[in-house]
Amino acid sequence: MKPSNSNIQLGGALLLTAAAAAFILTSCSRSIPKGATAVKPFDVNRYTGRWYEIARLDFKQERGLNNTSADYSLNDDGSIKVLNKGYDTRKGEWREASGKAKFTDSDNEAKLKVSFFGPFYSGYNVIALDPDYKYALVAGKNLKYLWLLSRTTSMPDDIKQKYLRQAQEIGYQTDDLVWVEHNRAAVLQE
Repeated sequence: MKPSNSNIQLGGALLLTAAAAAFILTSCSRSIPKGATAVKPFDVNRYTGRWYEIARLDFKQERGLNNTSADYSLNDDGSIKVLNKGYDTRKGEWREASGKAKFTDSDNEAKLKVSFFGPFYSGYNVIALDPDYKYALVAGKNLKYLWLLSRTTSMPDDIKQKYLRQAQEIGYQTDDLVWVEHNRAAVLQE
């Protein structure tokens, strides 16, 4: 028996639907790298405010940026407003990206998901944080995303080395980190 055109179209539609669902599920991944543990307990109120990027594993959205910072503030619905800013050294202009972060489990654990593109979320996991909330090590959903953050435009060498060792133990290639320059007067005056 030969399949009808409507059966072929239905099969094609089901295949496309399944592919779209698989894409959405993998795009919305909010995982944490194997071997990494999110900070717990975590106080989001102490974490809000400005953080300067000290180093990162480079990726498309931040390529060519220096003087990068992130501002976090609480939204009325309990989510976190994210405003990333950086200076594009090739174009000679500032770039901004606004997004939203949400806790994936408890708001007492620094395991979040962040989105800059509508319904698509990715992992944002604070895996090291000093007691005064001055320095943080943040892992993405996998070993392609890592950030060293500080409340100022520098980080003490002992903290930096501690975070680098921790990242290496998880499997990060820390030799690939981009060390961010903070040399724009406008950043320092904000």
